Amino acid sequence: MDTRLTAEQHEIRRTLRELLHKRCGPEGLRAALAAPAGHDPALWTALADRLGLPGLALPERYGGIGCPVTELALACEETGRALAPSPLLATAVLVAPLVLALGTEAQRSGLLPRLAAGTLTAALAVPGTGLATALALTGDNGGFSAGGGRAGGVQARRAADGWLLYGQADQVLDGHSAGLLLVAAHTGGFARARTRLFLVPGDAPGLVRARQTALDATRPQARVQLRDVPAEVLGEEDTEVLSALAGLGDGVAAVLACEAVGAADRVLERTVEYVGQREQFGRPIGSFQAVKHRLAEVYVAVQAARSAAYYAAWATAQGEPAGGLALAQALEALRLAAAEGIQLHGGIGFTWEHDAHLYFKRAAGDELLFGPPHRLRERAAEAAGLFGRGEVAV
Repeated sequence: MDTRLTAEQHEIRRTLRELLHKRCGPEGLRAALAAPAGHDPALWTALADRLGLPGLALPERYGGIGCPVTELALACEETGRALAPSPLLATAVLVAPLVLALGTEAQRSGLLPRLAAGTLTAALAVPGTGLATALALTGDNGGFSAGGGRAGGVQARRAADGWLLYGQADQVLDGHSAGLLLVAAHTGGFARARTRLFLVPGDAPGLVRARQTALDATRPQARVQLRDVPAEVLGEEDTEVLSALAGLGDGVAAVLACEAVGAADRVLERTVEYVGQREQFGRPIGSFQAVKHRLAEVYVAVQAARSAAYYAAWATAQGEPAGGLALAQALEALRLAAAEGIQLHGGIGFTWEHDAHLYFKRAAGDELLFGPPHRLRERAAEAAGLFGRGEVAV
């Protein structure tokens, strides 16, 4: 593994950081969170038109740039620094790879160019709180089902001219504003039960969507209700969905790890700057040895998490699983950096007006959606065969 960034990677990071500094400062961030979509559409257009981020990891024949997932992870490190709310994670990291892997050629040709251009946003709707399970991040997804019986989750039944979906999915990232929903639904009753993925346009009849109050406002979530909504199955009738979701999970974890590292690094920068300015007993508090020790621990944690995240991004591009462990380490580093940032900012760190709480909520929110870290590590150990049958990971 060569840890040096290429000239193109440096340019992506530099350009993206400059753009986010101008468009996603503290005032711009809070204005975007208050918008109905939960993000700034103008910023999303700039990310798509100027940098091509939605299509960064998509093949050129579908309008993408053709880069490996490594470049997308590095880009998300910058969006993590700014906590930039955008449909990038839902569209480019969760949905587009599934359409590319499972879709028919007609579906790929019809959807991927628009996803790559940013003119179409998408969201992955998994019923309940099972996103981490569906992606096989916290356990084997072999037993995952999109429906909890006939009355639970999302059910799919055949109609005269296709499929109809009925049910509800909560905690759908950007589900209230996405132009396309990729819905996991339960088919086949009990004897032949299976989970399939269905394409649902955002304006489909019978579809009701509402933005929900979330712990982390920078990751807008929605409740999606489907009342006999017409849908198109993704891929062929016999397409295997669970293995594709499990294969997607490692790349998602690598991207999220880089994103968390960017957020943790920015918290540390802001805290170091503040303790160098705030004075107590006639000297900056950053000159006290106790404060130095605390910040040194955060620095070590962030650098270790960055190394793990970069390796995971590289390994994912080579087809080697490493995302789960990197995500666990990155989430712990972000939680530590955010907690110490709040503490060392003193009274101002606890106020609603300061941004410190947004970073802490990002750490806690990601743990709820994709973790927690100890489950991520347990799953990685299980997949590597480190624990025999009957043994318990600690």
